Amino acid sequence: MADIATLLERNLHEIFGEGDSALRLEVAKEILHEDAVFIEPHGMYRGRDEIVRIAGVIREMHPTFRYTPIGAAEVLHEQAGRVRWVAGVPGEVPAYAGTDFIIAREGKIAAIYLFFDGQPDPTQPMAKRRDIA
Repeated sequence: MADIATLLERNLHEIFGEGDSALRLEVAKEILHEDAVFIEPHGMYRGRDEIVRIAGVIREMHPTFRYTPIGAAEVLHEQAGRVRWVAGVPGEVPAYAGTDFIIAREGKIAAIYLFFDGQPDPTQPMAKRRDIA
């Protein structure tokens, strides 16, 4: 059973930030419930396999982007948590920002909610941000 902060970090880097589909699937088996749901502004995706698929589609759209947390994960009662992040090419101004909010069940992610947070501060390139990867 993983703690919420670890689930948030692994989801960000090893599911949505991973370019290798086989590695992404292996991690998904470890941290996502088979019936997990991912909800974001453009759609809702049900099931571990569908989340892995859409994570690959998103990754292919921006293969050089890196997701970088901009603060520590916030955890509620080891049941839920969120992490704010920026995405972009390392060393350049981030392209966009977001917040991942998760609900956990039995040490795995049951639901992921993605909120886009608008444009990040253009004065801070990716290299100056806190990166836990």
